[in-house]
Amino acid sequence: MALLEVRDLHVEFDTPDGVVHAVRGLSFDVERGSTLAVVGESGSGKSVATQTITGLTRGARVTGSAVFDGTELLGASEETLRAVRGARIGMIFQDPLSSLHPYYTVGWQVAEMIRAHDRTVTRAMARERAAELLSLVGIPRARRRVDDYPHQFSGGMRQRVMIAMAVALDPALLIADEPTTALDVTVQAQVLEVMQQLQDRFGTAIVLITHDLGVVAEMADEVVVMYAGRAMEVAPRRELFYHPHHPYSEGLLRSLPSRGEPGSRLVPVPGAPPSLLDPPQGCPFRPRCPHAFADCHDQPPLRPVGGSPDHLSACWLPPSRGTTTGEVPAPAARELQEAP
Repeated sequence: MALLEVRDLHVEFDTPDGVVHAVRGLSFDVERGSTLAVVGESGSGKSVATQTITGLTRGARVTGSAVFDGTELLGASEETLRAVRGARIGMIFQDPLSSLHPYYTVGWQVAEMIRAHDRTVTRAMARERAAELLSLVGIPRARRRVDDYPHQFSGGMRQRVMIAMAVALDPALLIADEPTTALDVTVQAQVLEVMQQLQDRFGTAIVLITHDLGVVAEMADEVVVMYAGRAMEVAPRRELFYHPHHPYSEGLLRSLPSRGEPGSRLVPVPGAPPSLLDPPQGCPFRPRCPHAFADCHDQPPLRPVGGSPDHLSACWLPPSRGTTTGEVPAPAARELQEAP
């Protein structure tokens, strides 16, 4: 049994303009100690899906199932969710400056999170644990910096504080929502290294939400490609990079910048994502797909493709279709070769 099993998740929001179908029939598994990357353009439903699992999308209409370590989270009581959030599921959000309270020191905030789940821990013990965690994630002079405020840290250091808070109680699952957005490349690499070290040390499973395929190549074991609230393709990392089946996955891979190739041009995915107020009939990628044909007016199910039983694609094109190893887009190949 997987650590997290999500089945047929639907999330809808009522707005003045109509009903937004943010997530439509999403299913995936997260194995213990593994990393699942959820990728796609902005507005594809990545963040909404994971926030719904942890009960953070109040006011939404939610159906489906999300079983975490034997506990059904969808429809669970607030008491159950509070016991799971932080203690069993840690979360790292995209903007640490807005996630950290500006009026409290970072040490107090980490310590308070620890004491919220275990009132037998004294303030002195929690403060000591906070200093240990800040040191663990690579913040220098951690015992002094526990008394600093969020604005006194750089963006990368604030993200490290968020990681320290997320792993304070050794959670079984860590949800990282675009943790490297707005960070420069060197800081980005440092943050990812910290996450990998913590995963190796504690055996934590990670759900990594990102639009950066370079991060996917470095971190992921499995990948879910989302578009317009649906899963377009689900595959092991190397299978997705070397044998993408869905045209949307191919488009994302070919849009990677070609490093070291002067004069080369980006190959963007034409068009724009559809409105989730009125998604197109059938395959949501149909209006932008270069291979669209009559069958695409019906929504294709996720079905096995290629040579791997774990490789699924929601596309009517033949299951044997896909780029060969020799045809993998050059930027994607380089990212993958540099990964462990």
